[in-house]
Amino acid sequence: MPDRSADEIQREIERARDALADAVDQLAVRTSPQRLAAQAKQGVREWAQTTQGKAVIGGTGFLMLVVVVRGIRNRGK
Repeated sequence: MPDRSADEIQREIERARDALADAVDQLAVRTSPQRLAAQAKQGVREWAQTTQGKAVIGGTGFLMLVVVVRGIRNRGK
């Protein structure tokens, strides 16, 4: 391996530092809470538009209606 000068070593360190800073910046953007929340919200919206999503939402709504009606009926007793 050829001997490197102090200037070459310094430039390599600076390039490595810049590359590391870029990688950290990219990770910060990818894992930001606002971005993750937006992705999750979009995923739920897309799932809710599927046949399975609509069935689950409808079934949950029906069960909630049954629980509310039973609660109202039992309150009068």
